[in-house]
Amino acid sequence: MLVSELMERNPVSAAPEDSCRDAARLLSRYRVGALPVVNADGTLKGILTDRDIVLRCLALGKDPDKTAVRDCMTRNPVTVSPRDRVETAAERMSGSQVRRLPAAERLGGREAPTAATAAAAATWCCAAPRTST
Repeated sequence: MLVSELMERNPVSAAPEDSCRDAARLLSRYRVGALPVVNADGTLKGILTDRDIVLRCLALGKDPDKTAVRDCMTRNPVTVSPRDRVETAAERMSGSQVRRLPAAERLGGREAPTAATAAAAATWCCAAPRTST
Protein backbone atom coordinates (compact mmCIF):
# COMPACT_ATOMS: atom_id res chain seq x y z
CA MET A 1 0.00 0.00 0.00
CA LEU A 2 1.21 3.50 -0.83
CA VAL A 3 1.20 6.58 1.39
CA SER A 4 -1.06 8.29 -1.17
CA GLU A 5 -3.80 5.82 -0.27
CA LEU A 6 -3.82 6.90 3.39
CA MET A 7 -2.99 10.58 3.41
CA GLU A 8 -5.32 13.48 4.07
CA ARG A 9 -5.46 15.47 0.85
CA ASN A 10 -6.80 18.78 2.16
CA PRO A 11 -5.33 19.37 5.61
CA VAL A 12 -5.68 22.59 7.52
CA SER A 13 -2.37 24.45 7.78
CA ALA A 14 -0.70 27.44 9.40
CA ALA A 15 1.58 30.13 7.98
CA PRO A 16 4.89 30.98 9.68
CA GLU A 17 3.63 34.48 10.51
CA ASP A 18 0.38 33.29 12.15
CA SER A 19 0.16 33.71 15.90
CA CYS A 20 0.38 30.68 18.16
CA ARG A 21 -3.09 31.54 19.49
CA ASP A 22 -4.56 31.40 15.96
CA ALA A 23 -2.78 28.10 15.35
CA ALA A 24 -4.12 26.73 18.64
CA ARG A 25 -7.63 27.72 17.56
CA LEU A 26 -7.16 25.79 14.31
CA LEU A 27 -5.92 22.75 16.24
CA SER A 28 -9.01 22.92 18.45
CA ARG A 29 -11.53 23.67 15.70
CA TYR A 30 -10.36 20.85 13.46
CA ARG A 31 -9.53 18.46 16.30
CA VAL A 32 -6.00 17.79 15.14
CA GLY A 33 -2.75 17.65 17.08
CA ALA A 34 -0.45 19.13 14.44
CA LEU A 35 -0.43 21.55 11.54
CA PRO A 36 1.88 21.67 8.55
CA VAL A 37 3.42 25.16 8.34
CA VAL A 38 3.62 26.44 4.77
CA ASN A 39 4.57 29.68 3.01
CA ALA A 40 2.15 31.39 0.63
CA ASP A 41 3.81 29.56 -2.27
CA GLY A 42 3.12 26.20 -0.62
CA THR A 43 6.66 25.48 0.54
CA LEU A 44 6.65 23.27 3.61
CA LYS A 45 8.54 25.17 6.32
CA GLY A 46 7.82 23.10 9.39
CA ILE A 47 5.28 21.39 11.57
CA LEU A 48 3.57 22.77 14.66
CA THR A 49 2.09 20.54 17.34
CA ASP A 50 -0.01 21.37 20.35
CA ARG A 51 2.99 20.30 22.43
CA ASP A 52 5.22 22.80 20.59
CA ILE A 53 2.86 25.61 21.61
CA VAL A 54 2.86 24.50 25.24
CA LEU A 55 6.62 23.96 25.58
CA ARG A 56 7.99 26.68 23.30
CA CYS A 57 5.47 29.42 24.01
CA LEU A 58 3.30 29.05 27.10
CA ALA A 59 5.81 27.34 29.40
CA LEU A 60 8.31 30.10 28.63
CA GLY A 61 5.81 32.81 29.51
CA LYS A 62 5.49 34.08 25.94
CA ASP A 63 2.28 35.77 24.78
CA PRO A 64 0.57 33.43 22.26
CA ASP A 65 -1.01 36.46 20.56
CA LYS A 66 2.42 37.96 19.88
CA THR A 67 4.44 34.79 19.29
CA ALA A 68 4.63 33.69 15.66
CA VAL A 69 4.27 30.08 14.62
CA ARG A 70 7.78 30.26 13.11
CA ASP A 71 9.15 30.77 16.64
CA CYS A 72 7.60 27.58 18.00
CA MET A 73 7.41 25.17 15.06
CA THR A 74 9.74 22.30 14.35
CA ARG A 75 11.75 23.24 11.28
CA ASN A 76 12.77 20.80 8.55
CA PRO A 77 10.34 18.06 9.53
CA VAL A 78 10.86 14.49 8.49
CA THR A 79 8.79 13.91 5.34
CA VAL A 80 7.72 11.09 3.09
CA SER A 81 6.70 10.96 -0.56
CA PRO A 82 3.13 10.01 -1.48
CA ARG A 83 4.73 7.37 -3.73
CA ASP A 84 6.48 5.68 -0.80
CA ARG A 85 5.14 2.49 0.68
CA VAL A 86 3.44 2.79 4.06
CA GLU A 87 6.12 0.51 5.51
CA THR A 88 8.72 3.11 4.51
CA ALA A 89 6.67 5.81 6.24
CA ALA A 90 6.35 3.68 9.38
CA GLU A 91 10.10 3.01 9.43
CA ARG A 92 10.84 6.72 8.98
CA MET A 93 8.43 7.63 11.78
CA SER A 94 9.89 5.03 14.10
CA GLY A 95 13.50 5.84 13.28
CA SER A 96 12.95 9.58 13.74
CA GLN A 97 10.66 9.12 16.75
CA VAL A 98 7.84 11.22 15.27
CA ARG A 99 4.11 10.56 15.31
CA ARG A 100 3.11 12.79 12.41
CA LEU A 101 4.58 12.84 8.97
CA PRO A 102 3.83 15.26 6.12
CA ALA A 103 3.91 13.85 2.61
CA ALA A 104 5.72 16.25 0.30
CA GLU A 105 7.58 16.13 -2.99
CA ARG A 106 11.10 17.46 -3.44
CA LEU A 107 11.16 20.12 -6.16
CA GLY A 108 14.29 22.07 -7.01
CA GLY A 109 15.87 21.57 -3.61
CA ARG A 110 12.79 22.47 -1.57
CA GLU A 111 9.92 20.55 -0.10
CA ALA A 112 6.70 21.29 -1.93
CA PRO A 113 3.26 19.97 -1.08
CA THR A 114 1.77 17.37 -3.34
CA ALA A 115 -1.56 19.18 -3.57
CA ALA A 116 -2.16 21.41 -6.56
CA THR A 117 -2.56 24.64 -4.62
CA ALA A 118 -0.85 26.31 -1.70
CA ALA A 119 -4.21 26.48 0.07
CA ALA A 120 -4.20 22.70 0.28
CA ALA A 121 -0.81 22.94 2.03
CA ALA A 122 1.43 20.00 2.78
CA THR A 123 -0.39 16.75 2.30
CA TRP A 124 -0.74 14.88 5.54
CA CYS A 125 0.50 11.37 5.50
CA CYS A 126 -0.40 9.49 8.59
CA ALA A 127 -0.26 9.60 12.33
CA ALA A 128 0.68 6.96 14.84
CA PRO A 129 -2.30 4.97 16.08
CA ARG A 130 -3.98 6.42 19.15
CA THR A 131 -3.79 4.40 22.31
CA SER A 132 -6.56 4.25 24.84
CA THR A 133 -5.94 5.87 28.20
